[in-house]
Amino acid sequence: MTAVLGHACRTLLVRARRLPRGLSLRWKIAALLAAGCALVAVTIGLLIHQSRAAQVAATARESATAQLIRVRQLYELTGQVDHGDTEAALDHPALPAPLRASARGGKRSTYLDLDGPHPAVWAARPVGDRVLSVRQPLDAAVNELRELDSELVAWGAVVVGLAALGGAGLASRLSRELRTAAATARRISQGELDARIGQSAPTGRQDEVGELACAVDTMAASLQRRLEAEQRFTADVAHELRTPLTGLHTAAELLPPSRPTELVRDRVAALRTLTEDLLEVARLDANAEEPHLEVLPFDRTVESVLQRCGPAVELRRAEDPDQGLVATDTLVRTDARRLERIVANLIANARRHGREPVEVTVDGTSISVRDHGPGFPDRLLKEGPQRFVTGARERGQGTGLGLTIALGQAQVIGAEVTLRNAPDGGALAVVELPAA
Repeated sequence: MTAVLGHACRTLLVRARRLPRGLSLRWKIAALLAAGCALVAVTIGLLIHQSRAAQVAATARESATAQLIRVRQLYELTGQVDHGDTEAALDHPALPAPLRASARGGKRSTYLDLDGPHPAVWAARPVGDRVLSVRQPLDAAVNELRELDSELVAWGAVVVGLAALGGAGLASRLSRELRTAAATARRISQGELDARIGQSAPTGRQDEVGELACAVDTMAASLQRRLEAEQRFTADVAHELRTPLTGLHTAAELLPPSRPTELVRDRVAALRTLTEDLLEVARLDANAEEPHLEVLPFDRTVESVLQRCGPAVELRRAEDPDQGLVATDTLVRTDARRLERIVANLIANARRHGREPVEVTVDGTSISVRDHGPGFPDRLLKEGPQRFVTGARERGQGTGLGLTIALGQAQVIGAEVTLRNAPDGGALAVVELPAA
């Protein structure tokens, strides 16, 4: 029994260490609590078993010794041995060797055998040159001990099951609160800066989960204030620049034709474009853009957009792989003005940072823009476009606002923009629109 319980303890510890990493926190806590309760139950059961076994052994030894004394007294008075139910005998053939050797040495001793097929207790002493012994069977005591072990195992299993259920119940609240915190953090990362866990009030929890919730809420509030301040600054600067730029543009138009005049007009136009881009980014950051969605024929809408984007853009249509037909009647639900803004920015980015030819392919409800330049840098593909960062020197110079505006406008109309590099070289941007 001791070896079995010890093996069970070691097995529980090993399994607790090998809990699957993909297991939820709730079930990990429940499993660890159940393992701890099982270890305690096994330890208590082991102590109870040892105590009861020691009590049974002591009682059996005392009973056998007392019976041996009575048999010896009767033998000295009558010269006879009362066999009875104690199996008293002289030089019993089944007497255990250690007990026989001890009696031969002149000692009175007992021998307990609980593990054999016929458990019994022996007591022996020397009588002249012979060995007088008694044997008492212990089948009833061993059966009682086994019944006790069975009850301990059954009640231990009940306790472990209740502990697992209790641990799962206690951990469910903790898991739910941690999932709420994780969901709130994801909402914040997706741009919902006013998302809060809602446990940072003084009346909330004061444990580690409450501290985590308070820290996340504080971080979100600080991040929201900083981003809103940045957005206000960007919008204010762009707005304040519009008035002097308008006057500067008017003054440049009045200059006499010359090379310096062309340079001035070109720089003024670049400043006006940058200012308008900054204002558009500020509106996108503030979620102030409202789309005007309508059902449009996709192919014709793309053709009209490309006509306004200028020359050097090659339009292709993907063929149906099953029928070899060209789809020309696909309907999409979109905002034509914002779609034009997205496609125009992607084409301008391809022209500025890539190499000709720029290919525009229509396939179902998606449109892809590809150049044949060095492709998007790895950092841009991993982290997404950043304002005023073009990502790589070989991609050329620019403000980095074109892709930012394209992705922002796509989000407004419910489209999805995917940036990647073509297998045979060049940057590839795919816009997937919702079908009507």
